Amino acid sequence: MGQRTYHDPLHGAIRLDHDDPAEALAIDLIDTAPFQRLRRIRQLGPAFLTFHGAESSRFTHSLGVLHLARQALRQLELQDPSLAEQRACLLAAALLHDVGHGPLSHSGEEMYGMRHEAWSGRLIREHPALRDRLEREQPGLAAEVADLLEHGQHPRAAIAALVSSQLDCDRMDYLLRDSYSTGTRYGQLDLERIQAALTLAPDGSLALHPKGLLAVEHYLVVRHLMYRTVYNHRLNVVCNWLLQRLISVARRLGPRRVWADRTMARWLWEPGELDLESFLANDDIRTGYHLLRWSEEGEPELADPCRRLLDRQLLRAVDVADLGPAERLELLAEARGLAERAGLLAEGCCGLHQRQSLGYLAYKGGLRLWDGQRLQALEQRSALVRGLTERIEMAWLIHPAEVAEALRQRLALRLAAARRQEAT
Repeated sequence: MGQRTYHDPLHGAIRLDHDDPAEALAIDLIDTAPFQRLRRIRQLGPAFLTFHGAESSRFTHSLGVLHLARQALRQLELQDPSLAEQRACLLAAALLHDVGHGPLSHSGEEMYGMRHEAWSGRLIREHPALRDRLEREQPGLAAEVADLLEHGQHPRAAIAALVSSQLDCDRMDYLLRDSYSTGTRYGQLDLERIQAALTLAPDGSLALHPKGLLAVEHYLVVRHLMYRTVYNHRLNVVCNWLLQRLISVARRLGPRRVWADRTMARWLWEPGELDLESFLANDDIRTGYHLLRWSEEGEPELADPCRRLLDRQLLRAVDVADLGPAERLELLAEARGLAERAGLLAEGCCGLHQRQSLGYLAYKGGLRLWDGQRLQALEQRSALVRGLTERIEMAWLIHPAEVAEALRQRLALRLAAARRQEAT
């Protein structure tokens, strides 16, 4: 039947062969409605409001992950030909790893309170188009793929690591793709050297030959920088806060005061009872349309965050990580007081966003080096990697532009007082 070709901006021509059983399976899965829906899910959620090129989709990313997984498996098959028996499972898992994403990807998870891994597993187990095609390929394959995506479990540890680990194919593709689409220059990974260094440890798990150490160090530094400059960019924080805020308000106001079509009503007020049809019916288009309607017809506390997002009249965010928890709350109270005096809805435009960036998790699926004689944890060999294990505290005070100057002055006074106290 020949080949099908997807021309990818990063990887070039991704060719799938109808005469290859595992690749024919991938083609059929790509053609299903649940996978085609990923064309309507932005890879980076609302980040296009910060980085105007960030318009790529989960569909494009998933094809890239499939491509890298196929390449990585070829490398490992040279060392253990029996891994070829897992080819259908690996390619299906790589392709479908994000099929359970809701609108706006990770932002949607925080907005609606859901885990895409759980929905990916459920869709694979229950949706006829996915389940039946996987079962026709191999009885039990649907459950095997679902378990791999939900729990990172597989009888062959190397297969599990290619799907979910510190150096999985998902991470390698999204770092490259997100760097490309946002116009940042950090994500120039040496994929060829990394994949050439993939090897199997004596216990059958994934490891790296020391010849790839520099390329993997570079990869981990790139990931660190992308999280600091793109994923945790202050305006991304603001957009996510506004999205969570508007969904919270819509849920609180209820169906009598908020217009919603049947699908959105289920997502808002019956999230625990979502069926497959209702889940798949929501995407960036439907959620975006509701934001538009609410901006025009919603009550002020709902309309305001919607308008701010649609018109890109975003709130500001100031870094308050150097303040203690109590001082952050005091400054938030001051910001709300300033906003109220400016005639604004204080609760709707002032908030705190706090989290820790965990860095490289050496203790949870950390990478190992294997040269054929010695198995060694990556952080034992690399001082650079050890430095990336440190947690970074992040705290942003979100506020409207109208109070930004007064708030900056108060923050400066608090920081100066804290420095004086430290000096005494």
